[in-house]
Amino acid sequence: MRKTLRISFALKNTYRVNGILFSLKQIPLLKRLLPASLYRSRGLKVFANVLSAVWEIASAFIGKFLYFITMVCGIGILYQQLPENAVLLHILLFLTVIGCFVNTNLFNPTKDKYYAMILMRMDAREYTLVNYLYAILKVVIGFLPFALLFGLDRGLPLWFCLLLPLCIAGMKLFVAATSLWDYEKRGFGYNENKLSKYVWGGIALFLLIAYVPPALGFAVPPIASMAVFLACIPLGAVGLAKVLTFRDYRGINRELLAGLTNQMDSQAAVQILKQANEKKISADTSISSNRKGFEYLNELFIKRHKKILWDSTKKISYICAFLAVAVLVGIYLLPEEKSAINEIVMTWLPYFVFILYAINRGTNFTQALFMNCDHSLLTYSFYKQPGFILRLFQIRLREIMKINAVPALVIGVGLALILFATGGTDNPLNYAVLIVSILCMSLFFSIHYLTVYYLLQPYNAGTELKSGTYRLVLSGTYLVCFAIMRLRMPILTFGAMAIAFCVLYAIVASILVYRFAPKTFRLRA
Repeated sequence: MRKTLRISFALKNTYRVNGILFSLKQIPLLKRLLPASLYRSRGLKVFANVLSAVWEIASAFIGKFLYFITMVCGIGILYQQLPENAVLLHILLFLTVIGCFVNTNLFNPTKDKYYAMILMRMDAREYTLVNYLYAILKVVIGFLPFALLFGLDRGLPLWFCLLLPLCIAGMKLFVAATSLWDYEKRGFGYNENKLSKYVWGGIALFLLIAYVPPALGFAVPPIASMAVFLACIPLGAVGLAKVLTFRDYRGINRELLAGLTNQMDSQAAVQILKQANEKKISADTSISSNRKGFEYLNELFIKRHKKILWDSTKKISYICAFLAVAVLVGIYLLPEEKSAINEIVMTWLPYFVFILYAINRGTNFTQALFMNCDHSLLTYSFYKQPGFILRLFQIRLREIMKINAVPALVIGVGLALILFATGGTDNPLNYAVLIVSILCMSLFFSIHYLTVYYLLQPYNAGTELKSGTYRLVLSGTYLVCFAIMRLRMPILTFGAMAIAFCVLYAIVASILVYRFAPKTFRLRA
């Protein structure tokens, strides 16, 4: 098993290193400096190996830390009317149940499994067990420091904090074992990347149970949560026995990895995506437009791609409306929480930058534009003339603004109603600024994604994403939004800043697109 573990590490490290080197080659400034024989460079390979090793160690802790400070303790601080230990255990218990189904490792079809078991024909049972037990060990080690840090801070006993990582690992082992028993009985393997609607329904239910009852003043008693967690240790032992004695790992992995070949072939993956999108494109020949020029082109595109562009927006809007109504009902049932909620609405506006970033459909819109329109039209020179580019940019910006404005308006109006229901504000201008600033944040992301698309155009003729700079910009956007989420500012202050920045960004974006897009808006090699 030691040899298998060593080969497994070498395999992961190889494609990680190659991935790092490829990413370095995509950075504009480095692209010219790095040699064509980059993959033969010993120095860079050593550097990439160091990065890979650091990531392997850090990955055991970073995810757990972010998990605690955001989903567990970060949201837990909102429930100040309940004991901290009860809130921590309540949220952690139900989120752990979700994690047992969506983060299994055992039932996750990955590249290293494909390389090892399909291409290299390694022993499936030994490879699976070694890597799964290693993953479980990382769970225990990764959770331990944060269980101690956050658990002791919230009054949990030391002995329980020490056992908590084992409890979480035990729950994962038991759920994995039940999936193996189910495979033996029915012959169908569980795949965490292809969750059924029932599993998604269960996830939604457990998320509601994790966060809604504490908002209404109820949490599972700490002693009950601790009992459930501790029961997972013997259940985990049962699960471990099943995992170790299960024999058909080759069969279950063959089923898991059956669809991975196409996923690893980037061109095949793109074709699958295109075929999925084509099913959503209307083939109705009666669709027409009375407009002319680019307006005609745009209107036909929007009408034919209505499902791709609007379906997810409608669903997001419904969810936002439901959550707003749920909060209003909670305020009605718990009037003593009005002041706390009012304070949150008055000072947590920066938090919604990240929310609007998360629900923005900019990347979907630009991807649909390229796959179903631009990848053909970019072969014509007239399509890249500055005036035409700016005109079409403005038309498309108008459309993407409409798409993103719907959920933003729902959120803005919902927040204004919540503010009013919790006692309101001395300055009525806060209501208007709240709604307008939310819309402006949505507008910013619409402008941002479309501008980045025009300035970096990341796709090649085969509709494969080829721009490392594009990925860096998207990653940078995420990091900035995450940082802003931590700010606490009054509505008027942050709202005015958001509105002003959005207007300025729109002007700058138009200038940049007019000046540079004729050179950058092209098909990549």
